[in-house]
Amino acid sequence: MSNLTLADLPIWLINLPRSVERRAAMEVQLEKLGLNFRLFEAVNGRDDWEKLAPSIDIPAFERNVGRRVMPGEIGCYHSHLGVWRELLAGDAMVGLVLEDDVIFHDDFVDAVNAALAVVDKWDIVKLNHIRAKFPVAKVDIGHWHLSGFRGAFTGTGAYLITQDAARRMLDRSLPIVRPIDHELDRSHIHKTKHYGIMPFPSHVEDEGESTITGVNSSGVEKFPTLQRLPVYLGRLKNLLGKAAYLRGNNS
Repeated sequence: MSNLTLADLPIWLINLPRSVERRAAMEVQLEKLGLNFRLFEAVNGRDDWEKLAPSIDIPAFERNVGRRVMPGEIGCYHSHLGVWRELLAGDAMVGLVLEDDVIFHDDFVDAVNAALAVVDKWDIVKLNHIRAKFPVAKVDIGHWHLSGFRGAFTGTGAYLITQDAARRMLDRSLPIVRPIDHELDRSHIHKTKHYGIMPFPSHVEDEGESTITGVNSSGVEKFPTLQRLPVYLGRLKNLLGKAAYLRGNNS
C-alpha cells in the first residue's frame, strides 16, 4: 500500500488562453476541492499547424481513423506530450492531468486517493471517459475498482499517469498516427496497465462545443464507408490484442 495522496501530486490543467470561461469554471471547482494546479497553455493546432504538420504521418492517421486530420486534435496531442515532459522533469512519480471541461463528482478526491494507495498496480488511471466498453475488473479498491477495457476506452479529460508510463509513451508517440486517446488505448502495444476507476468520479461536459471537433462535431470529415474498412479492421485487431493482454496481465 502507498501513502501517496492527491495532495502530494502535481496537477496540470490544459487550457487554451482563449478559453477563459472554461478556465474560470475549472478554477472554481479546483479551489472548492482545495487543489492547487499548474496551468499548461494548450498547443493551438490551428495557429501552429505549419510547425506541427511534420510531426504527423497523415496517410497513416487517415487510414487508422477514417477521416481527415483536425488541427485541434494535433494541438491536443502535443499538449499532453508537453505535460508528460514536465512530469518527467520533476521529482513526482505520478501526475494528474486535466483538460478544461471536467465536472468533478463529490467522491473525486477519495477515488483518486484510493487509486494512489495501489499505485504499484497501474500505469495510467482514467478518471472519466468518452467510451469505456467491455470492462474487465482488475483491482478492487473498496468502493471502487480499477478496470481494463476490451473495447474502446477513449477520452483524456482527467487521468493519473506515472513517470514510467509517461516515459514509455513519449518514446513511442511520434510520428502521430492516431488521436492521443486512441494511442493510449493500445495498452497491449505499449505494455501499460491502462485502467479506469469505476464508478468514474468525474465526467466531461463541453455542451456540444468542442475546441477540437467544433459545434456538435461539425468539424469531423469522415470518409465513405468503403474507405473506412481499414478502421474497422484496426478496431477488431485492437480489441483482440487488448483482450489477450488483459487475460495475461494479472495485477
